[in-house]
Amino acid sequence: MDKASFYGLTLNQLEAWLIERGQKKSRAVQVWQWVYRKKVMHFSEMTDVNKECVQLLADHFVIATLKEHCRQEAADGTVKFLFQLFDGNLIETVLMRNKFGLSVCVTTQVGCNIGCSFCASGLLKKKRDLTSGEIVEQIMKVEQYLDQENQEERVSHVVVMGIGEPLDNFVNLIDFLLIIKEHNGLAIAARRITVSTSGLADRIVEFADTNLQVNLAISLHAPNNELRSRIMKINRVFSIEQIMQAVDYYLSKTNRRITLEYILLKDMNDSSQHALELAELIGDRKKNVNVNLIPYNPVDEHSQYQRSELEAMRTFYDILKKNGIHCSKRLEHGTDIDAACGQLRSKQIKEARQK
Repeated sequence: MDKASFYGLTLNQLEAWLIERGQKKSRAVQVWQWVYRKKVMHFSEMTDVNKECVQLLADHFVIATLKEHCRQEAADGTVKFLFQLFDGNLIETVLMRNKFGLSVCVTTQVGCNIGCSFCASGLLKKKRDLTSGEIVEQIMKVEQYLDQENQEERVSHVVVMGIGEPLDNFVNLIDFLLIIKEHNGLAIAARRITVSTSGLADRIVEFADTNLQVNLAISLHAPNNELRSRIMKINRVFSIEQIMQAVDYYLSKTNRRITLEYILLKDMNDSSQHALELAELIGDRKKNVNVNLIPYNPVDEHSQYQRSELEAMRTFYDILKKNGIHCSKRLEHGTDIDAACGQLRSKQIKEARQK
C-alpha cells in the first residue's frame, strides 16, 4: 500500500503531523470530525477544510483500505463480515445486537499463533499484525453497513476478541483504543470497550500501566496448569500462577474488575471438581473478578471437543455462585451461521484452495 491509512492516526498524532507541515493545530479536530462523524470516504468531501490541507492529506493518506469479501447474517441480527485487506489477506469482524446496544468484535492479527486447541482462529497461523488503521476501519465498515441499511443505530460497544492475540500487537492496539475513545469522533466510552487476552502475563502488567480504563478479559478455560497446558499451549510460557500475579497487579493498579473467560468443554473442564478448583484459584479476589461461562461453538477440525451438557453448565455455574464468585453466562450470537471465531475465514480459504 503506497499511502498509509488515515484511520491509523490518533488525534494527537494528526495534530503533530499537520503542525510539522505548517498547518494549524485546530484543523485536526475539523478533519477528524469529517472522517469519524460524517464518515466521508474522500478528503475532497471536506468542503470547509482549507484546500491546501485537503491536498496534503490526500497526498499522504487513504481513508478506505478494506473491502467486503462476504458476509453472513443470522436470524438474531448478528452479522459476520469477512474483509479483505490491501494485501489480499482475510479477517473477520462481527456485529452483535444486544439489549444494551450494538457491539462489534474486531480482529487484531491475520491468523493466530497462540494455539488454543479448541479454536478455529488458530487453524491458520499468524501472517502479520494488523495496523491500528485496519483495526479501526473494521468499526467504520460496520457503521457504513448500518447507514446503508438505513439503521439509525450506532456502534456502542467494542470487544477486541476476534482473530489473533491483541496484547501481541500491543502498540497498534493502544493506538486503536485511543482513536475509538476520542470524544471528537466515535466517542466510545472506556467502560464499553473490552480487550481479551489468552494470558500474556507481562503484557497484562504493561496494559495496566497505560491507565486506559477499558475492561480486560483473560481466557483462562482451565483451573490448573496440567489441564490448561493441554488445551492452551500458551500456558507452557505463562503459567496460571504468573497470570494470577499479573491479575493482582492489574487489580491494584486500575481498581477495575477483571473477567475470567471459561469455555465449557464436555468431559474436559466442566466437572464439579473443576468448578471448585476455579473458585479456590480466585479465592480472595472474588470481589473484583467475574467469571464468564461460554458455551462452546463446535469446529469441524476440532471434533475432539463438544459443548458441555446443559446440566453440567448449570452445576458449574451454581458451584461458583455458592462460593461467592460473580458469574455470568455469555449470550450466544449467530448460532445459525459460522459462529466460532475464525470459522468463516478458514472456510473461505479452504474453499478457495479447492477451486
